[in-house]
Formats: sequence, C-alpha cells, structure tokens
Amino acid sequence: MDHTLQNTHVKLLAFDLLSLTPTPDPATFSRSGKLLSRAEIVGTITSRDHKPSKFIKFTVDDGTGCVPCVLWLNHLTSLYLPRRDPSTVRLIAGVATDFAAKIKIGLVARVRGRIASYRGDVQITVSDVVIEKDPNMEVLHWLDCLRLARKRYDVVVNKS
Repeated sequence: MDHTLQNTHVKLLAFDLLSLTPTPDPATFSRSGKLLSRAEIVGTITSRDHKPSKFIKFTVDDGTGCVPCVLWLNHLTSLYLPRRDPSTVRLIAGVATDFAAKIKIGLVARVRGRIASYRGDVQITVSDVVIEKDPNMEVLHWLDCLRLARKRYDVVVNKS
C-alpha cells in the first residue's frame, strides 16, 4: 500500500469518498492501492441535526452523492481530551462552536476532516468548515478532483 497521501486532505467527490475501501486499520481507507485518512469535499448542505454541547451532524451533497459529516461539540466534557492543556481544549471548543454556527441548510460549504466509519458507513469527522460565497467553487472542486484523480490518485506505480 502507498502511504504518500495518508495524512493529506485529499480532494474527493462524494461518489469517490463513499466508495472507499476500509482497511484493517480503522483510521485509514484505501483507493487504488493508496491509503487515505483525510478528505476535503465541497457541496450544498442538505440536512442538519444539532445536539447542543454534543455534536452537529449534517450532510453535504455535491451532485454525485451525499456525505454524512459530524462536528463534535463536546470538547469541554469529553473524557478523551483531559490529557490536553485546558486552554487548548477551550480554544478547540470555541472554534468548533463557531463552525457549528455557520452550518446552515442550502449553503455551499468546503468541509475537511478525518475519514471515518460509523455503523459501516463512511463519514467525515469535521476539522474545519468554510462557507463558500462563490457558487463556482463547487465546479472548481469537481475539476480539481478529476485532475487529481487522473494525475495523482489513480496512478499505478510499477515497483519493478
């Protein structure tokens, strides 16, 4: 397996993201023999489920499929984060709350985060959200995805 893209936010269309192959390591997925752990998608927010102080779950539709995304908001109460400096945890919680306020149905968003699996389905655990003001950004993302797939993601390297 090729690890060169493993810690990079790989630009993907929903169809490609949802068709990734799980690997034995739950933190990675496979595409054409390359390991992936992070992704970037651009599309319209089509649903939003907000559980205050817990999470916001939303879907992003780019025309090829709908990607479930989850943004955790429980940083201040999580048992996982106490090992971190409290000021860092407060900063992370504040940023997540700001992102959650931006997520509204009908807006075009650029979402980046970790690729994860929940109950057998692929989703993105969000690390950042940017609301795109230019509607052309979705088309430009499509073009980037097609170019990168052709020239980088789907290239088979001969190891002879």
